[in-house]
Amino acid sequence: MGESVQEATITKWFIEKGQMVEEDDTLLEIATDKVDSEIPSPVDGKVVDIKYKVGDVVPVNEVIAIIDLTGEGEVAAEEPQEESPKQNEETPKEQDNTEKETQKETEKSNDSDELDQDTERFYSPLVKNISRKENISLSELEQIEGTGTDGRVRKQDVLKYLENRGSSSKSESQPDKEEGQKQPNENIQASVGAQDEIIQMDRMRKVIAERMVNSKHTAAHVTSMVETDVENLVQWRNKHKSSFAEREGIKLTFMPMFIEAVSKALKDFPLVNVSIKDDTIIKKKDHNIGIAVALPNNNLIVPVIKKADRKNLTGLAHDLNDLATRARSKKLSMDDIEGGTFSITNFGSFGNTMGTPIINLPESAILAVGTIEKKPAVLETEHGDLIVARHKMFLSLTYDHRVIDGALGGAFVKRVADYLSQFDLEQTI
Repeated sequence: MGESVQEATITKWFIEKGQMVEEDDTLLEIATDKVDSEIPSPVDGKVVDIKYKVGDVVPVNEVIAIIDLTGEGEVAAEEPQEESPKQNEETPKEQDNTEKETQKETEKSNDSDELDQDTERFYSPLVKNISRKENISLSELEQIEGTGTDGRVRKQDVLKYLENRGSSSKSESQPDKEEGQKQPNENIQASVGAQDEIIQMDRMRKVIAERMVNSKHTAAHVTSMVETDVENLVQWRNKHKSSFAEREGIKLTFMPMFIEAVSKALKDFPLVNVSIKDDTIIKKKDHNIGIAVALPNNNLIVPVIKKADRKNLTGLAHDLNDLATRARSKKLSMDDIEGGTFSITNFGSFGNTMGTPIINLPESAILAVGTIEKKPAVLETEHGDLIVARHKMFLSLTYDHRVIDGALGGAFVKRVADYLSQFDLEQTI
């Protein structure tokens, strides 16, 4: 599922024990912190065992089901049925000890029920189990700095915290709270009226919320905007869109032209195509352009067009159409959403003039394209200035001021605007 993925949540099984399946039949749906995927069967056979249930978080490389290739295997018995004979063989003393241990575990579990509450951060079952065993409260867990993907708390982080627990800064801040001083990280609770509707966030919305807040807390966001004349672009597309659709079988949108202009500008300003790691700057060789796609359930995902700088407009159009279609039907793979170096979001598709997008970390910049509108413009001619109707649009570039200064960010978005306004009307596709 990709090098950065350590585990996934099983969100739905499409099969059951004893069922015959064929190769490429959908077995289950899984969810990671980046994408939802449907997993097909690699073989024909009979499902004889399913080892995890819906909602389980499973590490990468764990066996989740067994398929008998002969189609004649026996279905595995349920675990409780296998364990019951062993329980009956226990002596009264063993049963008494077991009951006491169970009671202790239950009491400890009841004390740690708060760990199962919904939070903005994801905690694996392993981390929760360690926290319960060591009596780490949810508020303590929230303070632990995670070293995993997107700041996720790992086993090592919890163990390191336990080593320094006695001298933690949290104990020093406790008197302030007792004196009635409000802590900076305390959430402001919204009031709920009698007529209000409460909607539980789904898993993907929680991930989006966490990533956006993390981006704002990490990157120094600055936005530069410029208006550009795209009359040539509009005329060229109107001229070619019918023949393109007939020949290629897909629509010709403006986005391939936006991607091409961005890639050209990245060649001119390679220090925009960067990421930050600690105190170093990583200048990316390829132009892997992420395109924000709105999903039917009102969530958002950013599939990536890899090596966009090596593709023509036709290739970009096909890649864009393929990724958008598979994104809306939950067919994206982990490779489709990883490795982005720059992102584009299309505010114009919703009729918005401009906006200030949030950087998709670990990238350092994101471009928002606004709606294309016909406006009065001054046209300079040899006979004097004329007021004419021209198609124009706004471009908004949000960039990380830790690595991209205003001069570089402003020059980059202006260069993208220039490439769009000077689009060659004689270009073929």
